[in-house]
Amino acid sequence: MPDQKQFSGRTAIVTGATRGIGRAIAIELARRGADVAFNYAKSAEAAESLSKEIEALGVRALATQCDVANTEAAAGTVKQVKETFGRIDFLVNNAGITRDNLILRMKESDWDEVMDTNLKGAWNFAKAALRTMLRQEHGGSILNISSISGEVGMPGQSNYSASKAGMVGLTKALAKEVASRKVTVNALALGMVATDMSGGLDETYRAKIMEQIPLGRFAEADEIARIACFILSDDARYITGQVIQVDGGLAI
Repeated sequence: MPDQKQFSGRTAIVTGATRGIGRAIAIELARRGADVAFNYAKSAEAAESLSKEIEALGVRALATQCDVANTEAAAGTVKQVKETFGRIDFLVNNAGITRDNLILRMKESDWDEVMDTNLKGAWNFAKAALRTMLRQEHGGSILNISSISGEVGMPGQSNYSASKAGMVGLTKALAKEVASRKVTVNALALGMVATDMSGGLDETYRAKIMEQIPLGRFAEADEIARIACFILSDDARYITGQVIQVDGGLAI
């Protein structure tokens, strides 16, 4: 078992944290002692609920309304985190959306919204957070939540697959840029995770996917959170520029 207060005195930013994987990561970081800041797009009620859950674990929470695709808003959010907590140790770029369709039926807006949220949003927050991380003696860690869709491609997801493949390139390029300043940058390429989003899948499609997963099940959000915390931890300080497939073997 990891030290339950291994992140005591540290500050994390998690984008898109009000539900699913992001929420699980935010809570696990708090459970391990980190103060946690997160953004929300629309639901102030969900943000308040998460803040209370984080604070109940004995750490501080900061919720800000922010569209991750808005460069100025992202920079303002990160600045507020630095002013509130005095430091930024971890950034988890988790915010993401899907607008699935075959390319001939896909609207231009479906492409733009997915690329802006998933890829530009990660770039926005990384750029803003690095202004602080690169000045810190201890550096920091960035974790990008990608997908096996960006590794192998998925039909009907040209926008999503492209955005997640872009996150892989972003991860590797940034890792080389910032390694000398003790900042690591890694990514998780996730497979199927049991969340509200995957819960809405058609049963036939769900069964077809399940047959392709060697471990025979979807991941739980909580186990993704524990893997994320390992990559952010001091135990993984010699890992950078890596894309770790967490998919039960789906993309083997």
